[in-house]
Formats: sequence, C-alpha cells, structure tokens
Amino acid sequence: MTLPPEFALIARHFRPLAGDGALDLSDDAALLDPPAGHQLVLAADAMVAGVHFLADDPPETIAQDVAWKLVAVNLSDLAAMGATPLGYLMTCAFPRGTAEDWIAAFARGLAEDQREYKLTVLGGDTVSTTGPATFSLTILGTVSPGTALRRTGARPGDEVWVSGTIGDGALGLLALTSRMPQDDHLARRYRLPEPRLALGAVLAGIARAAMDVSDGLVQDLGHLARAAGCGATVNADAIPLSDPAQRALHGDPALRARVLTGGDDYELLLAADPADAARVRAAAESAGVPVTRIGRFTIGEGVTVLDGAGAPIPLPHGGWSHF
Repeated sequence: MTLPPEFALIARHFRPLAGDGALDLSDDAALLDPPAGHQLVLAADAMVAGVHFLADDPPETIAQDVAWKLVAVNLSDLAAMGATPLGYLMTCAFPRGTAEDWIAAFARGLAEDQREYKLTVLGGDTVSTTGPATFSLTILGTVSPGTALRRTGARPGDEVWVSGTIGDGALGLLALTSRMPQDDHLARRYRLPEPRLALGAVLAGIARAAMDVSDGLVQDLGHLARAAGCGATVNADAIPLSDPAQRALHGDPALRARVLTGGDDYELLLAADPADAARVRAAAESAGVPVTRIGRFTIGEGVTVLDGAGAPIPLPHGGWSHF
C-alpha cells in the first residue's frame, strides 16, 4: 500500500529516529514508562526562521545546524534542573516546497544530537506552512525525587557562578551577519550550543538555584534574583570570556553591552553558599566544565553590573525579549 506523502516523509526521515515508547511513530501518541523512582521533567522551546536562526544561511549546513540547536536549547533547560534526557516530541512546520534534501539534512542533525545525548524522538507532528519554517520541541527528562534544581532558592550573600564563557553566542550572531569580523569559534557557539548536562547533573545538593543563560546574562540573572526575592551584583571584569570574545572587545569596547545582555550562550547560572565554593569547583571539574564566580546576591532587587573601579555600568536593556 502506498503511504500518503506526509506519512511517507515521516517514515523515511523520522521513523529511524524513534525509540522505545514511540510505537514506530504509527500511533497518535507515545507510551512511556519513566524509570522507577524518578520524577519527570518537561520543557519546551520553539525556533522560528529569521528569529532564532538565520534563514538565508547556506542550505547544505543550515538544516543540520537548526536541528542540532533545536534539541540543544531544550536540553539546556534539562541541564538547568539537573535532569537526565529521556526523549522528545517535536512539531515541524516546513514552508511549502521545502526540498526533501533539506528535510533529510534536518533529520541527520537530529540523529547527531540523539547519538551525542542518548535520547530518541517519541512523536510529534509534521505540517506545511505559508510562513517561515517553525519548529517546536518538548523535551522529557528525569530526576530523582526532590533533587531538581530550581530558580528559587538564592539568598542574599550567596555567590553567583556561571559556566563556560559568556557573550560568544551574541558576538557570533554579529559575526554571521557581517556586523563584526568573521570568527569561526563565535559562529559555532551561536549555531551549535553545548548544553551543560554533565554539570547540571552533579550540582544537586550544592547549588541553591540554577537556570541557563539563553536571553542574556543580566536578564537571566534578574530572573534568578527575582524568583528568590533579592537582587544581585556582578563584577564585569570577572565574567569569563573566550579568547575571540576578548579580542573583539579589545577592538571595540562598545561590544561589552552586547556580551552582558546578548543571549544564546546556554551556559548555567548558579547560586551557591560561599561556604560551598570548593564543592562547586570540584563538581565542575568532575563534569569537565569550567565555572567562574562573578558576583553575589544582595538584599534589594535588580541586577547591577560594576566596572573595574566599582562604578555601575549603564546598559540599554537587560537582554532578549520574546515580545
């Protein structure tokens, strides 16, 4: 029997990605048995052409990169809660007339993510649209009961820590859109973020609060502080920068605001008791991810960024807004 076009496309490109519980993508829903004694963690993110990725990138690379980033940004939400990936549901709205080669490359990107992070697709939907390419993914993970990291929990006096380096994603977007010199490292950091799953998994019982940096360091730290009913102060000189980011700021100091407020880093932002500094460092070393102490939570509200002389740095805005 000949399959209708939509089902034939699913069978060719997405059924090979299905795992246990997906029922071979032949039903309208999945059946899933979570690991015994674990809580489910669920998160969702969407990506839209021209908003979350550059729609005019070379077609031979964009499809795989978009698929990788779609999964990675959702995995970053799991990392921020200390969760282990389990699987995902995905809805794809392809513009009418999308070449099947593009869809095949998109599926290859998903397969790379699945191999890297040990998860499978559980189901979803595939449609055509007259608008831009749009992808929505719901990620499922697990944690031991009572161990999930939350945004709430920071206290005045706690230290602010961040993983990896900050600003690469925002500068990478500038490089890709010819608003600063090209740089392969920065471009890759924008296109192919690395969710800090290993770090999140070892922070339970150490970090008092955590989230990922997706909408800009200052804005996301503001979310963490507000959830705890306090403020935060950051030392700009302490913020970890990659070598390419340092070179970019040396050439144009005005880019500092972009580093502080730009998104797409997908690093982890943590609150920890000062007495646990050694434990934070040891956990990070075991996960193979560098961490840096950049400030402190305070009594009050809002986020203040200080320069090397201790003066507040004025910023035009806090970070990315979805509306």
